[in-house]
Amino acid sequence: MSFLWVALGGAIGAMCRYAISLIPVKTTFPVLTLITNIMGAILIEFIVGVALNKENMSPSLILFLKTGVCGGFTTFSTFSLEFYNMLEHKEYVQGTTYAALSVLLCIAGVWCGRSLAIMIHR
Repeated sequence: MSFLWVALGGAIGAMCRYAISLIPVKTTFPVLTLITNIMGAILIEFIVGVALNKENMSPSLILFLKTGVCGGFTTFSTFSLEFYNMLEHKEYVQGTTYAALSVLLCIAGVWCGRSLAIMIHR
């Protein structure tokens, strides 16, 4: 049954990811992947933070949200490919900026998710 929850959550996360990729942008910078990863970082820590403060939260729901939805939504493999392509095309400044922003802002996203989870439990 656990696999079913992960698969269902993954499908929802992937559909949300695809929806974000349809947003028109006027830049070659992979801003939509960056935004998706930041949102995913916020979401996963928010889920963990809420789950820690709710003893009655179903393990199946946590699996559905954390592994399924967040796993299907975030795009680390896409980030890796885009970063590699930038280096391959000698776009060193853009690639380094993208990698640094991705790491720093996603860590900040985890902090935001934790903060949100704490705020709703007050």
